[in-house]
Amino acid sequence: EAVLKIDSPIPINLGSGSEIRIKDLIDKIVKYCEYDGEVRWNSSKPDGQPRRLLDISKAKELLGWEPKQNFDDGLRQTVEWYKNNIENCR
Repeated sequence: EAVLKIDSPIPINLGSGSEIRIKDLIDKIVKYCEYDGEVRWNSSKPDGQPRRLLDISKAKELLGWEPKQNFDDGLRQTVEWYKNNIENCR
């Protein structure tokens, strides 16, 4: 309902509001997916941003939005959803 009150299209980040290192994110995905293979990093490529943090201040200010769960729980639930619905995703 709140999003309908915004007059013009603007980007609004939705996320946990907490910073995470890319390596830590990969480690969590590997764990939740129960992946037992090797993760290889290509050191010949630029490092880019080793961390991510979405600024969710616009969502709070314009929509009154706050995350309802932490990042780990959301990621775990997302992985579980895909595991249970993989056939519908193809």
